[in-house]
Parts: sequence; structure tokens; C-alpha cells
Amino acid sequence: MALSICSETEQVIFEEILGARKVVLNRSTKLNVLSYKMLGKISEKLRTYENDPMVKLVVLKANGKVFCVGGDLVSASKFVAYGHWSFGTSYYRKEFCLDYLLATYKKPMVAILDGSVMGGGVGISIHSTFRIVTENTIFAMPETSIGLFPDVGASYFLSRLPGSFGEYIGLTGARLDGAEMVAMGLATHFVPSQNIQSMEKALEEMVASSDATSVTTMSMIINKFAQEVKVKPESVITRLDMINQCFSRKSCEDILYSLEHLAIQVQEKWIHDAIRSMRFASPLCLKIFLRIIKQGRSQNLEQCLDTEYIAISHILRGTVSNDFYEGSRAILIEKDKKPQWVPSKLEEVSDEMVAKCFLKSFTEDDDWFPLQLPLRYDKPKAMTTKL
Repeated sequence: MALSICSETEQVIFEEILGARKVVLNRSTKLNVLSYKMLGKISEKLRTYENDPMVKLVVLKANGKVFCVGGDLVSASKFVAYGHWSFGTSYYRKEFCLDYLLATYKKPMVAILDGSVMGGGVGISIHSTFRIVTENTIFAMPETSIGLFPDVGASYFLSRLPGSFGEYIGLTGARLDGAEMVAMGLATHFVPSQNIQSMEKALEEMVASSDATSVTTMSMIINKFAQEVKVKPESVITRLDMINQCFSRKSCEDILYSLEHLAIQVQEKWIHDAIRSMRFASPLCLKIFLRIIKQGRSQNLEQCLDTEYIAISHILRGTVSNDFYEGSRAILIEKDKKPQWVPSKLEEVSDEMVAKCFLKSFTEDDDWFPLQLPLRYDKPKAMTTKL
């Protein structure tokens, strides 16, 4: 019997089980978006679990039909509106430090992604030892449509996907299902949702009955409930050659031109969806993301997070544009879905504008603090495929 440490009204619930701990996102009416308070509580508990010799496994899951659709951007934008722009960077420092803690975590972790996982939800789950998806799972990084860019280390883990698939995911906000996530290495196992509870129980019994547990043993148990799944014939995964052809280009303008040229030759929905998404997104944020993912291929996770944090700070500051606040208004608050980006076209975003978003000087703002990731002794884990 699990012992709930927090009441059901808490935004995150922590459960103690013999040999294991569970972290349960409990903000289902808000699609389990990560509040500042949640980030702090999860970080605190995870540090305690990591140093507890009795804890052999940590399970990350969520209540409701959604795992987590990202960070609490509505609160972040309002937070900034009532104070200094740098107030919003405190949220990102907290979030990025949690992501880094998870990437270097010493204990085995099982993330159960039975529902949508986007943005910040990806950040807290992508480095788990086991990433379990179901027929309900939807993965996406749609930040450019709201005046941001894929962050939480996306320039690291998306740049490690095959070819230019990471560029495709980040620039278009394209959605993947559970089978596609497994195929691309974003998930380790596909377990039908009806088997999730039985899988959890089997893992709990294993860690409770044995003093010595291993990742291999855990994998064997998960495999008993997992299924081999194939992507659909029309899946974008089967179009990697065309994706590489378009998204390997040096500029967003060239990528969009290649897509439009391909659309004339090939009548496929994913191409038109990609064109429509890029034309809807913030031109500045598209260019920022393309720069960081190309840089990210030769950077470690710490460097990627630091680069993303600098760019996020400039976006919150409005160094070049107020697209974040306009995107929050149009998509998340007023929801008219008609953002007025400035600049409004890719051609109007100069290299100099993009370069300004990577300058590290904020000396005139005493309230801004640089990103200081927690001191860790283990290197970040690489994304693993099925064990």
C-alpha cells in the first residue's frame, strides 16, 4: 500500500513504497503544467531519494489523461508583467537545474508517459532510464508557435536524433505517437495503457522483495508487459530522406523554400503541415532554434542548457522582440490564435538580431543571475534505446 506524503490537493504527490518512490504530477485540470512550486518540490524530493540507500527505483508519472504539456508559461508571462523581466528567468533557472539533476541522476528512473508530453514535460522525462509510452502518448515541442523555442536541453537531445529530424521536430512542432517515439529512441518501451498498472505493481514487488536490483532486472520485468509496435506506413518516420533533404539546409528560408518546392512534387500531408507551422511560428524564434540545434551537436548538455538560458533571458527581456508576450497573449491567454510577430517574416530577421540573443552581458540588470547548474559527479546520461 502506497503512503501518500502530500494531500490530493497538492500539485505534485510523493508516494513511498518499500524500495521505491513515486513522483506523481497532480495538476490535471491545468494539463499538469509545471509550476515554480512543483519544480522546487520535485528537486527537493529527488535529492532526498538519491541519497537514501533504501530507494532502489524512482517512478515519474501523472494523474489525469495528460502527462505534462510543459512549463507554466501563463504564470511566467504574468509574473514578468507585474515586475522586472528578469523575474521570469528564475523559473527557467529552477527548471533547467531540475532537468540537469534528472540527466545525471544516480538511481534508476521509470517515466510513464501515458498521455501528451510536451516542452517541459519532455525535459523532466527524456533522461529517465526507462521511458514508457502507450497508445495515448503524444510528443511535441511546439514552442516556436508561442514566441519561444524548444528549450529544456532540446538543443542537446533533439540534435542527437537521426539526420535532421531534430530540426524538423523543433521548427514545425510536429507531433509523434508512442510507436514513433520508440522508433526514434525518444522512448524505450511501448506498453499498452491497460498493462501500465500491472507493470507498476510488478516493479514494486521486485524492488520490495530483493536487496539487490539491477537495471537489467527492471528491463526484464517491463519487457513482460511491453509490445513490439510498428509505425504506420504513412508515418513521417518513413520520410527521413525527404526530411533530411529539406531540414539540413543552412537557413530557415532555405528550409521553407525546399519544403514548398517538395510540396509541388509530392502531395503529402506532413509537408503542407510543416509549411503551415513554420509560417505561423515566430520568425525570430525559428532562427534562434536553428542556430542552437546546429551548435548543440558539438556541445554537451551543460553547454546547451547555458546557451538556451541566455537566449531565453533575451526573449524575456525583449532585446529584439516581444514575441513571447505576444505569443502568450494570442495562444494561451486571449486565445485568438492571431499572433502579430515582430519581425513578421523570416527575411526581416537579420543575423545581427539573432546574434543579440546570444550575448552574455546583462550587467545593467542587477536582478538577472547566470545559470548555475548543480554540482554533479556523473555525466549526463545519453538517451537509451530498449534494453
